[in-house]
Amino acid sequence: MRSSKFKLALLSLISGILLALGWPTYGFPALLFIAFVPLLLAEQQLRLPEIKRKGLKIFGLSYLTFFIWNITTTNWLQFADLFGAGFAIFVNSALMATLILVYHKYAKRKSQNRALLFLVTLWISFEKLHLGWEFSWPWLNLGNGFSEYITWIQWYEYTGTFGGTLWVWILNVLIFKGVLSYQKEKSKGILKSLVLKCTGLIIIPILISLVIYNTYSHEGEKVNVIALQPNIDPYSDKYNMTNMKFAELFFELSNSKITDSTDFIIAPETFFAESTRLPKFENSLLRHTLKQYVNEHPNVNLLTGISFIDWFHDKSKIKKETNTYKLRPDTWYDDYNSAILINTSDSIQQYNKSKLVVGIENFPYQDILKPIIGDALIDLGGTVAMKTTQKDRAVLTSSNSKFKAAPIICYESVYGEFVAGYVRNGANFLTIITNDAWWNETQGHKQHLSYARLRAIETRRDIARSANTGISAIINAKGEITNSIAYGEKGALSGQLTTNDRITFYVKAGDYIARISIFVMLFVFLIGFFRRKKETF
Repeated sequence: MRSSKFKLALLSLISGILLALGWPTYGFPALLFIAFVPLLLAEQQLRLPEIKRKGLKIFGLSYLTFFIWNITTTNWLQFADLFGAGFAIFVNSALMATLILVYHKYAKRKSQNRALLFLVTLWISFEKLHLGWEFSWPWLNLGNGFSEYITWIQWYEYTGTFGGTLWVWILNVLIFKGVLSYQKEKSKGILKSLVLKCTGLIIIPILISLVIYNTYSHEGEKVNVIALQPNIDPYSDKYNMTNMKFAELFFELSNSKITDSTDFIIAPETFFAESTRLPKFENSLLRHTLKQYVNEHPNVNLLTGISFIDWFHDKSKIKKETNTYKLRPDTWYDDYNSAILINTSDSIQQYNKSKLVVGIENFPYQDILKPIIGDALIDLGGTVAMKTTQKDRAVLTSSNSKFKAAPIICYESVYGEFVAGYVRNGANFLTIITNDAWWNETQGHKQHLSYARLRAIETRRDIARSANTGISAIINAKGEITNSIAYGEKGALSGQLTTNDRITFYVKAGDYIARISIFVMLFVFLIGFFRRKKETF
């Protein structure tokens, strides 16, 4: 009995290690193709009728697998907030373990093929949920695992990252079934067939990707950009400086690279961190100073992150994300994490960040949770206040109307279909402004940059990325990083992007693989109540 328990625990441990070793930016993603097999074999063994408390054991083994994966790949969260890191790691591991438990309950009563189809579609449905609900945390969606191997997944322009998730699960299911067949029949022919099938399912998508990679090109206008990397410590300096001091730094960095051909200067998220009264910005000294710089360089468009705040007493203006001023209950304010574009035109274009960091920029299900836990939620950095969002993905247009920039702010860059919304609204290149300094020199900022490469492939748009402490980078439409500034360095990065007006299939269709999976999952689940168990599907 002890040896059996040890064997099951070992299988669970192996799955967790394989998932961790397959993850970017240090891992080899081919390991993901076999990572779930040991866990599935452990679940299979626990179906024996003599085993008691199966559900608890399945959950425990699954939790071990996913805890290893989560803590290995996202432990960097602790550098921002220890409670937040614990919450994210423990809860996400529990959610993933629950999926295996649900699969176990279903598989006991249904055929193997139907049960495995249910598992695959259930997992994809979960990943889609993680992109949309208020506790959104899609960092470990399986399709992200190939972000460092962009030559393997150029077909993401057709499937998005859910194509990668499906790819991973098809291989795991095939290998799992092959192992079971070999254990039953002990036939070398089964192993040969399995190797051939797996080789084909791995090699063919990679070959297709390589063909796309080596033949892809697009024509468009050339955009000369400068991405600033001020390298300001957010814990000690960033929120103790005035916006005019930031303006001086802005000009210092810009002047080190600016030329007569410069089209865009891009500064990171909340570069101007001193909250500016939104109604007064039009006539503020900061706006006047930035406008004066543009007048001296009339071809330049300044795209920068800025913090806005809008105080009011009119109760009818209260939104879901409005904050109450605690010292004066009759006063409210909207807090914005924004991007603005300033050029020679009279108007200032603005976009408000709309995919928010859980627990610090939004309070998920606050009607339920706030009476229980107060403000103690996941803190990934910043100040505790609900941020006000907007429904549409705004595109910021240059003074000559040729260049249309997507102002993607920080965490938004992890969401494929969300970023596609900017392109559907006319963006012909992408900008990402972010502040990754909260996580220090860890995998956090490296993974964040790596995931940006997926957005380039999905949309076939070049990217200029400005990060407070790094890594600032230029990424082409094939997901290649063509230039960058190392983490922790102060400087300005100049580069040239090429605009693109073509719309990819993924941009048009979005996460269609996930939507189909949700339908199939519900269908398979429901017919399970009305059809008897069969040997095959």
